[in-house]
Amino acid sequence: MTKRLESLDRNCPELIGESPAFLSALRTARLVAVSDVTLFIQGESGTGKEVLTRHIHRLSPRSKGPLISVNCAALPENLVESELFGHRRGAFTGADQDYPGKARAAAGGTLFLDEISELPLSMQAKLLRFLEAGECQGLGEPAPVVVDVRVIAATNRNLYQMVQAGKFRADLYYRLNVVPLLLPPLRERLGDLPLLLQHFTTTLAEQHGVQPPRYGKAVMKILQRYHWPGNVRELRNFCERMVVLFSGMEVETGNLPPEFTQPVPQEEGGGSNFTLPEGGIKLESLERELIIQALSRAGGNRSRAARLLGLTRDTFLYRMRKHGIE
Repeated sequence: MTKRLESLDRNCPELIGESPAFLSALRTARLVAVSDVTLFIQGESGTGKEVLTRHIHRLSPRSKGPLISVNCAALPENLVESELFGHRRGAFTGADQDYPGKARAAAGGTLFLDEISELPLSMQAKLLRFLEAGECQGLGEPAPVVVDVRVIAATNRNLYQMVQAGKFRADLYYRLNVVPLLLPPLRERLGDLPLLLQHFTTTLAEQHGVQPPRYGKAVMKILQRYHWPGNVRELRNFCERMVVLFSGMEVETGNLPPEFTQPVPQEEGGGSNFTLPEGGIKLESLERELIIQALSRAGGNRSRAARLLGLTRDTFLYRMRKHGIE
């Protein structure tokens, strides 16, 4: 199975896994890679959003064009417009030469807007215009120009909740959300952990020119119980640490970082964390509220919302209908 998945893109072997949610994201990515449709990748930090973007770009007809990445969270608010759309010399203090901007630099290729949730509200309307018409007008330029570029946006936050709170434009959200791709966190695909562990350990050992370490059954049990808050990125960093410190040796439980052997935090909604109030509760109302909260947290994705509540999708849909939730 690993070889079959790696053959999808040999330049992107990090996209390894057999879990249904992960394979679903990969299949969707392959289907839409050949089009120019706007893509919206959602997932926690470290789940591989930029890796998936590179994969889509390589499979697309734009693969010979540039892939330009922009971390929206790292852009100073007063320079966002200039960085994205460029400026003319003298447009503002410090603009001592013309600058085309990232959008024009990506012409003929792909523009990846990471952490799109951090884009200031003042820029969201201009980005919407760019997505709708492809028009790009730098600071100090007399007229806009049309740029041929494919946009992929990503975030680790819940944009649906941000829209509800008035922190993100609804029209931009729905324009970005043409084809959503959801990358599940590693804790929701722990069956893939042995595949990823083997891949990273072998690859990193080759890079460092050493023998790969070995992992016994006791260590594997601990790794599969761990919560992995940093997701696949954290797993890769862990593998590199083990490769450097324990090359050719068997990793023992005492060699693991302290946080790996600490008690696993209870999942939200776990029974042991809930105490029935003295006055009791209205179970029907509580169930309805939990369904609504799960949908909100999952950005409207019903399959993910079902997983948050520990339900099958069919059971979740039945309970939605039961409570009249659309």
